Amino acid sequence: QVQLVESGGGLVQAGGSLRLSCAASGSIFSNNVMGWYRQAPGKQRELVAVITSGGSTNYVDSVKGRFTISRGNAKNTVYLQMNSLKPEDTAVYYCNVKEVLSSRNYWGQGTQVTVSS
Repeated sequence: QVQLVESGGGLVQAGGSLRLSCAASGSIFSNNVMGWYRQAPGKQRELVAVITSGGSTNYVDSVKGRFTISRGNAKNTVYLQMNSLKPEDTAVYYCNVKEVLSSRNYWGQGTQVTVSS
């Protein structure tokens, strides 16, 4: 059974930083894409950043230059370094793993990020 455990959310003032971590356990094909999504109240879940098993990254325009996604040395771990946070970054952030060949998709439970103005 695949499990994703996130950590690192919290309350921070505008301009501050947070680092989110996600560790995926269980049987996951190594050819995968790991990513972070977020959902603010009353809004749809949106992609924030993704990283392939080869290290290629992609970001939503609103976080480019402020957020950095990276993979850890441990298998199937991913981080999101968030700098220069803005109140509009407030949301529940979800970790995601998608297997490229099977398209199986796994989600974490979410971690709250709140940015005060």
